[in-house]
Amino acid sequence: MALNIDTFSNEAGGYSFFKAVGHPLAAEKAAALLQGMTGKVAIYDPLGNANAVAELYDLSALDIVGVYVQDVEAIGDAILGHAAQPVAALPESGATVIFVINFDAARMIDHIRALAPDGATFTSLDALRLDDSMLTNKSRYLDPLNFATNFAFFRDTDTLHTTLFTANYWADYGASDTRIWCRLMGEDGATLAEWWNPAPRGSISIDSQDIRKRFDLAPFTGQLFVHVTNAAGHDVVKYALDTYGDDDTVLSCTHDANAWPADLYAGLPAPGPNEQVILWIQNSHPCPIPAAAIGLRRMGDDEFIPLMQDVPPFGGVALDVASLLPNLKWPAQIEIKAGKHFVRPRYEVITKDTESGAQRRRISHPNVERTDLAPDPAILSLSPSLGKGFLLPAPILPIDRFRTLALPTPMSTGQSDLPVAAILYDRDGAELARHNFGRLERGHAALLDVDSLLSESGPLKDGFGHLELVYDFTEGGGADGWLHGLFRYEDRRNGHGADTSFGAHIFNTVATFRNEPQSYNGPAPGLSTRLFLRVAAAPLDAMCHLIYCASAPWRDASDTQLELFDRHGESVSTKTIHIPCGGSLHWRYSEMFDPDERGRAGESAYVIIRDTSCRLFGYHGLCAGDASFSLDHMFGF
Repeated sequence: MALNIDTFSNEAGGYSFFKAVGHPLAAEKAAALLQGMTGKVAIYDPLGNANAVAELYDLSALDIVGVYVQDVEAIGDAILGHAAQPVAALPESGATVIFVINFDAARMIDHIRALAPDGATFTSLDALRLDDSMLTNKSRYLDPLNFATNFAFFRDTDTLHTTLFTANYWADYGASDTRIWCRLMGEDGATLAEWWNPAPRGSISIDSQDIRKRFDLAPFTGQLFVHVTNAAGHDVVKYALDTYGDDDTVLSCTHDANAWPADLYAGLPAPGPNEQVILWIQNSHPCPIPAAAIGLRRMGDDEFIPLMQDVPPFGGVALDVASLLPNLKWPAQIEIKAGKHFVRPRYEVITKDTESGAQRRRISHPNVERTDLAPDPAILSLSPSLGKGFLLPAPILPIDRFRTLALPTPMSTGQSDLPVAAILYDRDGAELARHNFGRLERGHAALLDVDSLLSESGPLKDGFGHLELVYDFTEGGGADGWLHGLFRYEDRRNGHGADTSFGAHIFNTVATFRNEPQSYNGPAPGLSTRLFLRVAAAPLDAMCHLIYCASAPWRDASDTQLELFDRHGESVSTKTIHIPCGGSLHWRYSEMFDPDERGRAGESAYVIIRDTSCRLFGYHGLCAGDASFSLDHMFGF
């Protein structure tokens, strides 16, 4: 059963009400509020949030004598099992307690105080308020900046570890005295540790080994909840999450979790030969996920196979996808029925070598599957000024070491078919080869091995380039602009892998279509770049693949600055690079910056990739020599 709560819309963005009501600290206060609410209770629901509160908290113990609304059009609506009455009827309720379902409720209480039965007391959701020390805007509680929060998969065992890495990008928007409140929760949802993490200007790193030692914790696999106070500019908490091990068989990086739980996720791969795929389900709410509320199905099938297991509040379950879909094999895809119970989850691929028995681990994430889209006829006839229109770029890593696989992934319930082609480009933007997938069915398993394109095109200049997925309507079909793909990279030497997935956009045109080309901050067109690259201390080396994709011809070359910062946010060095329009650049931290520069940058350094002339798309990762690597798309702000 899906939760009946509003979390996000593409028009309004994220909703802060559910974050405020379901915050881990609010959940503790809610228990005390509900236990203390005795007598006959009248619910006043001026903004229509009562049913959402009941989704997160059990209100059945309350003796509710009626539900009252101020909007006359809501009279008669079913709210908490009652037919809503006009607030003018409140005097006849016989209530001894009036529960106002609203924050900043003082003014609304004043409005109805004269309607209260004699002796009735008032209470409201203000009883759940966080302390003022945690608020950015103390005068407006539901200001999105008050709930700049996110979840992160977080694990530390005797051999497996995790690091969350980001920067205080809020300072660039004028924020000061920024801090991060952290709560670590275990698989059972219980609090393992909580602390305030400083967020000075510069980099922010939270490492599981440090936390385990600091709080003397046993091995754990859980989730880290982070709440940024005194933010500015962005209420989104973006980060890179590295998972690593005591040996080089464990290394991966993923994007942030996306703080708004969704109904569906897609792009989860079925296990390949000698693989186990674990979906880490981690409850984002203070209510349990009941058995059969969530499940999996093969993309294109009708029925979900339910998980017949409860998940405790803020707790987690490691779901082996083969336990629900035992016969499904890569490159088949899996759709996740999430019911808004959890934010974008992680999946872990465990590969076993049949000869040695050794295991390799990597973690990635599926993506939000849209439920609000339908094929858009306008995309079939976009203005010639938009050229290729929507495109999805992915790197071709140096081919002497890496194999690249591409799998288009349906990411909207309205996508019954996918008319897709893939185009191979060299580093200078020259088109070398094209693969027509045709009009794919929703449940397809059409995997492209880029080696097959390379056999047609010949060697890539300098050994790298990029791939673009684009719409191709030669065989018909529809499009909604939400074209996605899963890209898998395999080390030819040792079999280590990495998955990354993302969606298409229109890039680098001054002409606009709807909200494209998207900008990191502000309205379309997005024609600039600000990307974040975390680097790591030796023996690890950061790699970066920047793609100057263009839907239509734009500036001949980028004018891109790579500015290296130390952990305090002080600039150490800047390099300028120029990427041909339609081309790409693959580079390593150890090669771009000399030993002196890297030494002055020190540990927890980072690079800001800035370009005011075009929007670049980037991928980042780490290399542990020739033993393993990680890769995912970068984030900007």
